[in-house]
Amino acid sequence: MDVHRYLIVYYFLAFTFFKLADCSEVSIVGGKDVTKRQPWMVSIQKDQIHVCGGILIQDQWLLTAAHCQQKPITSVTVLVGSLSLSKGTQRVGILSYEYPKTFNVKTKQDDIMLIKLSKKVKAKPKKIPKKEQDVPPGTKCIVTGWGTTDSKVRKPSDKLQMLEVTVVGRDLCNCYYNRDPVITKDMLCAGNKHENRGICWGDSGGPLHCKKNIVGVVSGSRECGDPKEPTVYTFLSERHIRWINNTLKKQFNSTTF
Repeated sequence: MDVHRYLIVYYFLAFTFFKLADCSEVSIVGGKDVTKRQPWMVSIQKDQIHVCGGILIQDQWLLTAAHCQQKPITSVTVLVGSLSLSKGTQRVGILSYEYPKTFNVKTKQDDIMLIKLSKKVKAKPKKIPKKEQDVPPGTKCIVTGWGTTDSKVRKPSDKLQMLEVTVVGRDLCNCYYNRDPVITKDMLCAGNKHENRGICWGDSGGPLHCKKNIVGVVSGSRECGDPKEPTVYTFLSERHIRWINNTLKKQFNSTTF
C-alpha cells in the first residue's frame, strides 16, 4: 500500500491504524472530562471537523503523529487551547508538514510530525523534554484527546477527555501484537487494565503525559479499550528529540536573514 492510498484509508475509515478489527479506531473511551485548561492542546481539523490531536510546542509549531497529515493543506486548520470543540475561538491555518523520511506506514516507524502554523498564536506552549525520559513498565500516565467516547460512533467528543493508562513493557507489548508491528525503542506501549477504556477514533497525535512530562504521541491500537491490545505511542526517544530540535533549528535558520 503506497503512502497516498494509506492516507486515504485513514481519512475515510476513521484513521484505522492496525486494520484488524471493526473497532480499529483511534479516541478515548471510558475517560473523563478535562476541567483544567490546557492551552497547548490542539485539535487538528479538516474542513473544521476534528481528525487528530496535537501539542503546541512553540508559538508557531505543533507536534503530532505523521499519519495525521491531511490534504489539501488549505483545508486544514487547528483549534488551539480549548476544552470544547464547539466553543473554541482561536483557529489558525497551517503552512507545512515536516516528518522524518524514515516514517513507514507499514512498520509504524517514526510516526511523528511537526506542523508549522500560518502565524504565531497567543497560547502557552508545552516544552518537550530536553532529553529522553525513562518510562519503566508500570508507570502511571495520562492520555488526552477529543476522540469518540463510544467505539460504535465515529464522532469526536465535544469535550476534551483524559484517561489514566499504565506503561507496558516493550517485550510484553511485542507478544500482544505478535511483533506486528515490532515495538522498537522509539515506541512505547500503554493501556488500561479495565475493558472499554482506551483510545479510539480521533486521538491520534495526542499527548501521553508521564510524571508531568510529555513522553509520546498517540500512534494507534487494534482495539478500543482492550487490555490485551495496548495503545502504541511514538516515544520521545533521544533520536526523536534530536530530530525535533534539528528540524526546528533548520526552519529557523532558513527564515533568518
